[in-house]
Amino acid sequence: MSDSSDRSTKIHLLREALVKKLCDVLDKSCDRGWRRLGDIVGGERRLRVSPDDMETCSLKVLELEGSPSRMLLRLMGERGCTTGQLMDYLQTLGNLEAVQCLKPSALQILIQPQSLALTSGHNLRLSCHAVGKAPVQYQWFKSKEEVPNSFSPDLVISPVHLKDAGFYICRVNCGDTFEFSQWAQVDVLSVTLPYAPGQSYQSLEGRLKLVIQPQSQQLHAGETLQLECGAVGRPIPRYQWHRNGVPILNATKRKLMIRHVMPDHNGRYRCEISSGSSERMWTNEVDVVTAPRISVQFSGAMECSEDDFYAIGGGSGEFYLNSIPDQLYATDKVALLIGNLSYKNHPQLKAPMVDVYDLTNLLRQLNFKVVSLLDLTESEMRNAVDEFLLLLHKGVYGLLYYAGHGYENYGNSFMVPVDAPNPYRSANCLCVQSILKLMQEKETGLNVFLMDMCRKRNIYDEIAPNIVLRVTANIVFGYATCQDAEAFELSSSGFTNGVFVKFLKKRLLDDEKITVVLDRVAEDMGQFDATKGKQALEIRSSLSERRALADPILPGDSADLAQAQSRQWAKAHELPESMSLNFDCGAQIKLGFAAEFSNVLVIYTHIVKKPEDMSFCQAHVTDFSQDLDVDPKEMNRETPEETGIYLLSSSLPQHCLYTRLSSLQKLREELVFTVCLQGTYPAMDDDPVHWTKSINIGKPLIARLDLHSAMRKNSCLQTCLMPHSPSNSPCHSPRPEQCLHLHHGLLQAQDHSRLSPHGAVGDSYYENLSTSPGRMSIPIEASDDINELHSVFINSLQLQQQ
Repeated sequence: MSDSSDRSTKIHLLREALVKKLCDVLDKSCDRGWRRLGDIVGGERRLRVSPDDMETCSLKVLELEGSPSRMLLRLMGERGCTTGQLMDYLQTLGNLEAVQCLKPSALQILIQPQSLALTSGHNLRLSCHAVGKAPVQYQWFKSKEEVPNSFSPDLVISPVHLKDAGFYICRVNCGDTFEFSQWAQVDVLSVTLPYAPGQSYQSLEGRLKLVIQPQSQQLHAGETLQLECGAVGRPIPRYQWHRNGVPILNATKRKLMIRHVMPDHNGRYRCEISSGSSERMWTNEVDVVTAPRISVQFSGAMECSEDDFYAIGGGSGEFYLNSIPDQLYATDKVALLIGNLSYKNHPQLKAPMVDVYDLTNLLRQLNFKVVSLLDLTESEMRNAVDEFLLLLHKGVYGLLYYAGHGYENYGNSFMVPVDAPNPYRSANCLCVQSILKLMQEKETGLNVFLMDMCRKRNIYDEIAPNIVLRVTANIVFGYATCQDAEAFELSSSGFTNGVFVKFLKKRLLDDEKITVVLDRVAEDMGQFDATKGKQALEIRSSLSERRALADPILPGDSADLAQAQSRQWAKAHELPESMSLNFDCGAQIKLGFAAEFSNVLVIYTHIVKKPEDMSFCQAHVTDFSQDLDVDPKEMNRETPEETGIYLLSSSLPQHCLYTRLSSLQKLREELVFTVCLQGTYPAMDDDPVHWTKSINIGKPLIARLDLHSAMRKNSCLQTCLMPHSPSNSPCHSPRPEQCLHLHHGLLQAQDHSRLSPHGAVGDSYYENLSTSPGRMSIPIEASDDINELHSVFINSLQLQQQ
């Protein structure tokens, strides 16, 4: 390769290993590093690195493994900087180590082998081309074994068979120097296709093609479910299986296998297949039906033939139709998760967002239909509860999790909306016991309340609602703290869980009775020195059966009702389809969507195709409804974290512009916005040119349910405002004759007459153990090591000043 061709190479085409080495050098250098390089480049009109660009680069130090140098090089590459120009800048900078990184090596791999999937009988071709200062030699390997007689730049296997699937790599030798190519995965599918044997894969036009569809399955409990799909394409397709519209955790292979299936695995399955950044397709949706394996004993004589006897399972003592299950089950499982952080008149919180996100993912693994919502006003909370109640019917497991400010008066717990005044009273809040009363009317199979809030007395609220509950054996309360005590979140330089969820998420998937699970969480919390003497889990239960969150789902007699309710739930989780936008200038844009919560939508734009004569091209979104109150400064950012997308960032595509739309429940009309394409041309002195398209995506996610509307006629407010009188609710402070009990080993409930009437209502909240509650937080990965958490936070634990 000549020096001239080296110098004309655009820097965004440099090898990743070289870029990483160069960035390491520039990031570590003080006086000859990326800042000085930015100053030098800033003086060049053609690249136009502005002070705002440098500020964007500097913010990268706040990210995990963030590199300001990489951001600067990316900006320079987008504006047409070549390797030769970069070399000149580095020489002006005087950083000889950085200059050395760009000098041509004795050996360079120009073409790397690419992973692909193809069908057996076709030709496989993998290519690796390199140049060096001496003759170049090649040797291909499959895993650790040399491929016989594979000494050319192209590895050809004709025809390819199933045994040829695997991982391949090429070693390139040049004199005393050698390098390995990147690994290439080859997936070989066995399928009968209308192609001639030996036909090359290139004749498939290199596009993603679906060749294997999954098939519906009818199984008995305990058997193994196997679903298979397959596509051919280059690069190799990626897979994600979905059940009832929800992604299945870790189901990212062509073949989905679930051992020991149960009726709660029933549902509609399909697989999303993608390739590169632009192609996506879905398989057919198939039904999986699992009948419970039930033992039966005959209590009386019956007349039947020997064949009939074996047909109904007489030979094995088992049969599978119209039998009563031998274990407990739910007719469905539904969860409403609310996290309130951004209070208008009270201290703001941080942990509820992470807590709701983590519990959402865990509950979905337990086959719960989950609605997850952040920052709700009073009317929005009441309407959300009403929608939750619509999903409940006989035998359903209903779970309500709340994280935010709260209080407890006379045995009744109150959740505080984000718009509550200061001081607030019961009329401004939601009573948990009133929600339980409405749930009981649905004849639910299990009612679980996880209350992650403070339970201090509210001296401004002397109302004692008369909420008469049924005496039922299906209620479980898990309070994050004891009566008249605070619940805490830990101070941190980043986002982390509150104390309760930190330990709850380690136990939630256990297939144990729900009270046993909470028992173990209480024990774990008791070992955490940071909150000893300040916070202890309290469990109240009237559960007399071994009900577990992991129990299977077996639909009841009201199949039509259940289906209608499932459609109601699906309303709140329908994402707009990704779309490809073509502009008159020849540019093509991908507009994609993702859901962080049921009321938080992520929009991202990606440049799929840029005209050759355009030096710079970027697409951003704008002109959103005023209902959403979107800050323009936090839109169209180059990393998800810059726009507040901390929890979903790892699963979003890269090299996009990201925008986060929260509070979708406030959207009154269909969501209409503008996609604006900005391009520059060297022939026009790089003055920006704009093209726009108006996009209407309807009402996404929770916006379809119109939670912004006035409180509905039959909302839980009607239950909260019942005439005041002494309550005989079994969920009030426990007495010996009642079903509910205060769990052993925890602080005993105090007599209301001994409650200390201190502090303002605004002080009765989910506490933040932080020395600087107003400080901006940097997102980090929350540690799962309790000892590590303890060492970090033990010295910063204190209560907020009252």
